[in-house]
Amino acid sequence: MLEYDAIKAELNAMKPELTELSEALGLKRLEKEIAELDEQTMQAEFWSDTDNARVVNQKLGALKNTRDAFLRLKGDYEDALTMIELAEEENDAGAEMVAEIKDAAEKVKATLLSQKLATLLSGEYDSKNAILTLHAGAGGTEAMDWVEMLYRMFTRWAERHDFKYELLDYLDGEEAGIKSASVLIQGLNAYGLLKSEHGVHRLVRVSPFDSSGRRHTSFASLEVMPEIDEDVNIEIRDEDIEFEVYRASGAGGQKVNKTSSAVRITHKPTGIVCACQTQRSQLQNREYAMRMLKSKLIEIKEREHLEKISDIKGEQLQIAWGAQIRSYVFMPYTMAKDHRTGFEVGNINAVMDGEIDGFINAYLKAKSLEKNFGE
Repeated sequence: MLEYDAIKAELNAMKPELTELSEALGLKRLEKEIAELDEQTMQAEFWSDTDNARVVNQKLGALKNTRDAFLRLKGDYEDALTMIELAEEENDAGAEMVAEIKDAAEKVKATLLSQKLATLLSGEYDSKNAILTLHAGAGGTEAMDWVEMLYRMFTRWAERHDFKYELLDYLDGEEAGIKSASVLIQGLNAYGLLKSEHGVHRLVRVSPFDSSGRRHTSFASLEVMPEIDEDVNIEIRDEDIEFEVYRASGAGGQKVNKTSSAVRITHKPTGIVCACQTQRSQLQNREYAMRMLKSKLIEIKEREHLEKISDIKGEQLQIAWGAQIRSYVFMPYTMAKDHRTGFEVGNINAVMDGEIDGFINAYLKAKSLEKNFGE
């Protein structure tokens, strides 16, 4: 049937790409390594060394996730072809069936692209969890509302990828929204994917806080850093750290507890500030804040190609016009556009609902071309 010929041709064209992806992932090697690590976990003495057990289990989980994701993709590909065969046998060219098969083929295409791009994540920390820190910029109450919208966008993205997320620190806006927030996104390649979102995000819309219904422009900055394992050795001198404790507060000014359990850490040489208030004790908040500081220092060191932590001078990022990496326009038209790659989407509501993979993929493609061809 003509309705299915084009879809079938598109799926058949993906077959060589699936084979290439399998080779790029080293599927046979993965299976062998998984079997070897599984064998280790079954040894009687395995759990006697808890540090080694944790490292092995983390690696085993990551390998299994990679393998299983590819096998699901392969299964979805075969299911889509089977759906076409059954529809043709039953002479079913109804609009509902055609739409269902198109959706299945589009899902395979999008997943294939995402997994191919994931093979480009070869950085030392790309496989790590990601810590996102949002700050309101120019725009007052509007900007704080914008931070809350971005927080929702990134947590919805995490949910779409079956990633977990945990709020680490936040500061409510005076009238509405969030002044600042830090959130941990947990999942394989979370940092490698989300590092493309680092920068200033610009919003253009008619303000719900303006009784005159005027159009407003607001800004928010996003810092993205990898979560560094506790066993990573980073030299931070005690005299360079300033600790401050304060009372944690919930949304709307509600107190989480009556003790000063929240912790704020300032790294004096760079001026970097990290805070955590969502853990149960001051000690836990301090540990999280220190991990955030180490992650931030590592991220800057890698991005700036510095040899040692002491070379970091801190960064002054103006959260205002001219610094944005992406614009989100609600009025007079609807569009989200990335100014680095030129990638744009007209369905702004879908973007705000977490559909940002197109921007991430475009960024990874551009970086791959830049790396391979110097463009």
